[in-house]
Formats: sequence, structure tokens, C-alpha cells
Amino acid sequence: MRLHTAPWRLCMSGVRRTCSVVTMASPISSQWEDPKEPTPENEDHRIDHHNRGITASQRNINVAAERVGYANEVGEAFRALVPVSLVWGSYAVATAYVTADAVDKGKKAAVAHGDNPGRTTRVGVAVVDTFVWQALASVIIPGFTINRVCAASLYLLGRTTRWPLSVRKWTTTAIGLSTIPFIITPIDRSVDFLLDSSLRKVYNEDEKQE
Repeated sequence: MRLHTAPWRLCMSGVRRTCSVVTMASPISSQWEDPKEPTPENEDHRIDHHNRGITASQRNINVAAERVGYANEVGEAFRALVPVSLVWGSYAVATAYVTADAVDKGKKAAVAHGDNPGRTTRVGVAVVDTFVWQALASVIIPGFTINRVCAASLYLLGRTTRWPLSVRKWTTTAIGLSTIPFIITPIDRSVDFLLDSSLRKVYNEDEKQE
């Protein structure tokens, strides 16, 4: 996993659904940090930090819940085949996951910091950073990307083939679904860069003032 040296947070990049906010000098750091470099064995960070020290059944529940974050991309892939209300419903599911993850990170930060000075601020940072990161990397950008990929695919298939409409729609859905694994890492890293260059600079300044 990538360990960022910037204070306030440890974020698993290349892996959506687990952006964790911490203060590197705080007690939470020792709980969540993992010194190992990325390897094929520990590359799936969605699972790594959430599942440390829990039972196999709890781990399976966590993994299943984290996959819910992909709902809107799947919904966009099926847009040509299903009522649009189902597509928007998939966004509601993904947004619910994002909100729950932000609240969960806030609770973990509250427990980790205990009664330490600045606890409220750090909990707020954990919630805001996680929600913004997840909203961008899990909902807005990937949803828009899959939407455009599918729209372009359906248009091009209509211009270049004589396939029946139903075949073109199913092909478009297949293209959309197969695109999802390839956009995760670039989007996650781009959102990391965006927040590192903007919102997280505010966190760093607050840390220096403290």
C-alpha cells in the first residue's frame, strides 16, 4: 500500500472504498499503518485495513459491503437495458455506502484519539476527507466515465454495425462492465493527487498550527 507522509491521513490508493484519514503522529497511526510495500499478496487494500484482527465471517461481510460501492458503475453499464430509475437507485446505494464509510472512519478516529486535544477536529477531518474522497473516486468520476464509455459505444455500434438494437445494447453493457476494473486505479490516484493539492493542504496547515 502507499503510505503518505503528509499528516492527517493514510489513504490506500489504487483501491477505492477505503480512504482512511489519520494523523500520522497520533495513536491511530500505529493501529492502521502497514509497513509492507505493495505486493501481489497485499495489493487489495480494500480488504486489508478493514479486516485486520476480525473473524472470517466479519471479513466476508466487510468485503461484501465494500463491493456495494461499485453499484453506480454497474447501474451506468446497464443504463441502456433498464429503466433510468434503477440507474439512479444504484447511485443512491453507492452514496449510502460512501456516507456509512465516512461515519465509520469518524467513529474510528474518535476511539483512536480518545480524550486527546484536537479530537473533535481530527474526527471532523476524518469524516470530511473520507466523504469527499469516496464521493469523487467511488461515485461521481467513475459514474460519469462509465456513462460516457457506454454512450460512445452504443453510438459507434449504431454507426458501424447492422446488429439489432438489443444486441448493441447488451454489447454496450458488456463493454461498460469490462471497463470498470481498468478505471479504478487511475481514478483513485487522480483523486489522491487532487485532494493532496487542495483540501489536504488545509489539514496540514491546521496540524502545523496545533
